[in-house]
Amino acid sequence: MTEKVLTLPLLVLLFLLVFGCGGLRYSQVEPEAKNYHPKRVGLFPVDVGTYEEARGVIDKVIAGVLVDRGWFAKVIDADMISCQIQSNKEIRTVCLDYFSKLKEVNFSDPELSKKIGEKLEVDAFLVANLDYWNYTKLDDDKVAKVDIGIKMIDAASGKIIWKAGHQEVETYMLIKPKLPDVAKGLVKKIIKEMPH
Repeated sequence: MTEKVLTLPLLVLLFLLVFGCGGLRYSQVEPEAKNYHPKRVGLFPVDVGTYEEARGVIDKVIAGVLVDRGWFAKVIDADMISCQIQSNKEIRTVCLDYFSKLKEVNFSDPELSKKIGEKLEVDAFLVANLDYWNYTKLDDDKVAKVDIGIKMIDAASGKIIWKAGHQEVETYMLIKPKLPDVAKGLVKKIIKEMPH
């Protein structure tokens, strides 16, 4: 009798471990990404949308995960890129033109991308957007929820080599988990899938 009582929960746990741990919500890799190994990567400031409290915080989380991975010889974080954009009119104009086309017509302009790569001295750059950063209720559970999408763009060609997105939902009872901590776990999962 006790063997049956113990066996059922163990089987359920095994099933959840095997089938419950899916991949990312989406991850799209270009075929040439197999041989794509950028040495210098830049991270543009994350588009935080309506989640102003995440501005700067999520940039540091992503840059920290990239540096910790040790895959790239150089990681230029969002603060450094912002400083260059603010202090250099030519870089500012190129970036504004590039991101206008990317956002409005979903076109990664190869000429502008190449200029960005040359001016910022990067082989690839990351463009991220924050789709959710909040505490909410899911059914009857209180949760901390973070949702991020990231694109890796080859600077030389303007090609979107990889894009992925996922969300992390952490349930809590009394003590709220810190959203940057939830984001760090999420970013680690996403970055793990990135070409390097």
